[in-house]
Amino acid sequence: MRRLSGYLFATPYLILFSAFLVAPLLYGLAVSLFRWDLLTTRPPTFVAAGNYAEAVADPYFRKALAVTLEFVALATPTTVALALLLAALLESLRRQTLYRAAFFVPTMLTISVAGILWRWFFNTDFGLLNSGLARFGVSVPWLTDTRFAMPSIVLMTLWWTVGGPTVILLAGLQNIPRQFLEAASIDGAGGFTRFRTITLPLLRPVLLFVVAMNVIGAFQVFGQTFIVTRGGPELATRVLVQYIYETAFNNYRMGYSAAMSWLLFAVIALVTAVLLGLLRER
Repeated sequence: MRRLSGYLFATPYLILFSAFLVAPLLYGLAVSLFRWDLLTTRPPTFVAAGNYAEAVADPYFRKALAVTLEFVALATPTTVALALLLAALLESLRRQTLYRAAFFVPTMLTISVAGILWRWFFNTDFGLLNSGLARFGVSVPWLTDTRFAMPSIVLMTLWWTVGGPTVILLAGLQNIPRQFLEAASIDGAGGFTRFRTITLPLLRPVLLFVVAMNVIGAFQVFGQTFIVTRGGPELATRVLVQYIYETAFNNYRMGYSAAMSWLLFAVIALVTAVLLGLLRER
């Protein structure tokens, strides 16, 4: 009876989970097997893996995937490293509530608000950043040069998202038993040694969670590039989710966009599995 009552309590969640997550996923998988173009009057045509083969051969898909991987490679380690540094600093400060709120507030902004704000920051002519750099005779083409466009998106993302991982890592640091650090201090271990040999190993499960969630979120980046750069300049910031969106809702190729979505899911699953294998607790 206890087991049955547990399933009964979980039934509402399972129904909603199946209706709004499992069913759409399976429907998207089915759509990816058809050539379904809404601009034509022809009914959907079953092509099996044809859409997947087209995506692999599509230079725009490969370009968008490469841009996405570049964003992941830049944003994830930067965000996690800065969040860990901020968490370590916050733990040593008083009035942590005030500082936690200060770092967490940007994450409460919607992407539209953050995007419009940072478009003004990055404006070449009258933006806040170039206004400060003008005192040194420097003007940076933040969003109009392919060399600076992606780092600019990473900078905006860092400001917008670092508060969440910081709070999580701070909670992990505060749960580390003090007696381990005190014992190491008595034995003569310095601050860096204690952090490297005690804090980091005990923080590994929390750090693994933060890294995995940041990688998954970075692969799904869309709002920043769509609002701030529209994928430019020269497709330097058009990530894969934006290409999928344009394929589905600008070109109305539903089957092809669904296939690309599942390929993105496969890449995320593969990268996450590799990270879990490398960072899992030993």
